[in-house]
Amino acid sequence: MHQTFAAALEMNLLHANQQGADHNRAHFDEWQITCLNVMSSPGAGKTVLLEKTLAALKDRLSMAVIEGDMTTELDADRLRQYGVPVFAINTGRSCHLDSRMVAGGIHQLREHHDPESIDLVFVENVGNLVCPAEFEVGEHVKVALLSVTEGEDKPLKYPVMFREADCLLVTKTDLAPYLDVDIEQIEANVRQLNPSVTIIPVSAKTGDGLAAWFSWVQTVVNHRKPIEATSA
Repeated sequence: MHQTFAAALEMNLLHANQQGADHNRAHFDEWQITCLNVMSSPGAGKTVLLEKTLAALKDRLSMAVIEGDMTTELDADRLRQYGVPVFAINTGRSCHLDSRMVAGGIHQLREHHDPESIDLVFVENVGNLVCPAEFEVGEHVKVALLSVTEGEDKPLKYPVMFREADCLLVTKTDLAPYLDVDIEQIEANVRQLNPSVTIIPVSAKTGDGLAAWFSWVQTVVNHRKPIEATSA
């Protein structure tokens, strides 16, 4: 009985969250905004990746960030230095962003900026390999990061995130020579779960692979924009 009740409660929570995610996505679609949900375990490099991305693409795309963190605005403050709108959401004890929280960020975006002037919104989720993948927030694309320091087995141990990802960034590749890790094996393990995922090994420190990531982001945005908006 207890297990049945818990399962029903979880289904209701996920259903309610999905309704909110669909509502958020409808706003993004109305404003012709592409939304990327960036997910990983703590310390995999989400914030530094966004720093590099904002710096590289700020002259080509109008961007904003909805920044999720449990208690502080440390990461949000780092990203604000790049001159883009950043909306911080503190989740308290919650280990992920949900669609209701992101709706709060969308409300702030609409209140303080013209949303139709924004091309791309990054949602930086809370560091966690489990919960963020189960709760959609209205994104069009899911991006997962996996640091080489986490080992080759993580995709197999935490399959949901890697199964759902549209793009996987294998980060901190500059550390691979100093670790007992095989990047090709990481990729193989991911493709067992998700054969069609785009995999881009990157190093924010050396810059290796970042150009491929920037190009992928630009392609995703261009693909979602109406033809007349990209033909100029």
